Amino acid sequence: MPDRPSDRPSDRPSERPSDRLPAPQYGRQPDGPSGAPSPDEVRLYYAARPSPLVAATAIVLDSAGRVLVLAPAHRAEAELPGGTVEDTETPEEALTRQLETELGLSVPVGRLLAVDARRPGSLGRSLIAHVHLVGPLSPKRAGALSLPHGESSAARWLTPEEAYAVLPARLAPRLRAALAALYAGSLAHLVDGVPQPGSPAGLDPERRTALEHEGSFDAASHRASRPKAITAASVLFTDSAGRILLVEPAYGKSGRWNLPGGGIDSDLGETPRAAARREVREELGLDLAPGRLLGVNWAHKPGYPARIRFLYDGGVLDAAALARIRLAPFELLRWRTVPAGELRGLVKPSLRRQIEACLRARGAGTGPLELHAGRPADAPRKKKGKR
Repeated sequence: MPDRPSDRPSDRPSERPSDRLPAPQYGRQPDGPSGAPSPDEVRLYYAARPSPLVAATAIVLDSAGRVLVLAPAHRAEAELPGGTVEDTETPEEALTRQLETELGLSVPVGRLLAVDARRPGSLGRSLIAHVHLVGPLSPKRAGALSLPHGESSAARWLTPEEAYAVLPARLAPRLRAALAALYAGSLAHLVDGVPQPGSPAGLDPERRTALEHEGSFDAASHRASRPKAITAASVLFTDSAGRILLVEPAYGKSGRWNLPGGGIDSDLGETPRAAARREVREELGLDLAPGRLLGVNWAHKPGYPARIRFLYDGGVLDAAALARIRLAPFELLRWRTVPAGELRGLVKPSLRRQIEACLRARGAGTGPLELHAGRPADAPRKKKGKR
């Protein structure tokens, strides 16, 4: 009997699996085309093939950013919630089942953070683990967790650093890469817990730089592994008395105000100026072309993408223009105009500094300004906590 084509390397990688099944080994459907295997024969063939085990793991977080770590009842090593995928389940369905069984927790399974392929271990089978975010859980829900079926003897909320220390070597790197993907808004590609070249998240910056210098990246891997930034455009309007127009979003921290504006749809080719005009039209119902660029602000928090904001001069809105404001339902709650001296307490310190700097540039006819967290780029850095 000749080798099955699917058991040896194929020089036609674009073939579909069914194209590689030789008909003489499977028979054919009585009424089908000669040599074509039946659907049942195809299913039986693939059911008998060696294949990786598939598992689903949960990174369960509470509102303080702590990670849920379990102590299994019959093993010494700590572990993360989850288990193997059974029968016809998807990884998401398997994880939902495991969370209910292990913890009495019925919550939506969140986005995919990482995929970890592990080579065969003691079971002689390779493993593919899908790692998903669950939570953050509210304090009430986090405090109501139970261990109904005795699969685990204890559940602890640990800081990420504490969790890295207690988890076994096969799991700690997986958790570390998954959290990096969470905060970067990306995905980690792992093999045996090690981020691969081109992994969009989890790859150590020094390792990425070394690979770049070695010329080890192809074009696609280079794009995927490069740091990303989030871009936004805002517009600074004042009224005839020089007060700043602020809006209160319906999302985020209550009582926190912002400038009109929002994210730039750069994936659609939108420019910062076009985004500023669109956001003002959508949020306020005013179709006004932005004036000159007053400043560009760059901000960075370790582990997160950099945030870049373009700030445009919206000019002065008279009473008639203010009366035409129509807020976007479900997006904004209120608008108001405030003197510059009342910004503190209404907006974040970084945004307050941006507004004040742009007001000065507008008044003096200078700029555009290069700002870092609201401060001129060449200004000496102040100690943390200074506002």
